[in-house]
Amino acid sequence: MKIEIWSDIVCPFCYIGKRRFEEALQQFSHIDQLEIEYKSFQLNPNTVTNTEISAHQNLASHKGISVQEAKQMGDHVTNMAKEVGLTYDFDKAVVANTLKAHQMLHFAKAKKLQLETKEALLKAYFTDGVNIDDTDSLVGIGESIGLNGVELRKSLDANEFEEAVRFDIYEAQQLRIQGVPFYVFNRKYGISGAQQTEVFQQTLEKSFGEWSAENTTTPLQTISGDSCDVDGNC
Repeated sequence: MKIEIWSDIVCPFCYIGKRRFEEALQQFSHIDQLEIEYKSFQLNPNTVTNTEISAHQNLASHKGISVQEAKQMGDHVTNMAKEVGLTYDFDKAVVANTLKAHQMLHFAKAKKLQLETKEALLKAYFTDGVNIDDTDSLVGIGESIGLNGVELRKSLDANEFEEAVRFDIYEAQQLRIQGVPFYVFNRKYGISGAQQTEVFQQTLEKSFGEWSAENTTTPLQTISGDSCDVDGNC
């Protein structure tokens, strides 16, 4: 069964939701029958990468609030992140456009390392203060999880997967996804936001049960009579 997850790398609830979803997966007995794919979504595609301002300043400007209010919002999600074992450091976070990082995720998908790449990118942004719009930084991240740095750099320089990113965003629009994280189970059920683990568990069980029933072949009930077989026995 396929699970598609639309998210952005600079979305704090996407990382929190990832941990809660993973906790649900640990308690799911059919994990080997799941295909999990991360889809691209840009919360603010017009963001201009700027290493000279803080994430607090950027949020304040974007929302028309004070920097102090922005810090309070940051503290709130930082505390939520702690509850699932994550460390957020918005004082170090670099304001960056995520298009290039999303292209890297598509490159990693082709190399069967997308899940590892998603985790590494989220940690790079929220914890380590890495500029995720910088090619050298992305190549370094990629090499640390087993991607070929030369191939990755070539792909990023050529914008090889830009159209794939655009198509993910188009798909989100068709599904009327307006915020992330957004989880789609078998293109039948959707979960919006970083829900509690129990919500993921319930949806996993329900959607998998239905998918399994739809994809189970009923044994043919046969009435036998005189016949010949492929070995020539009649």
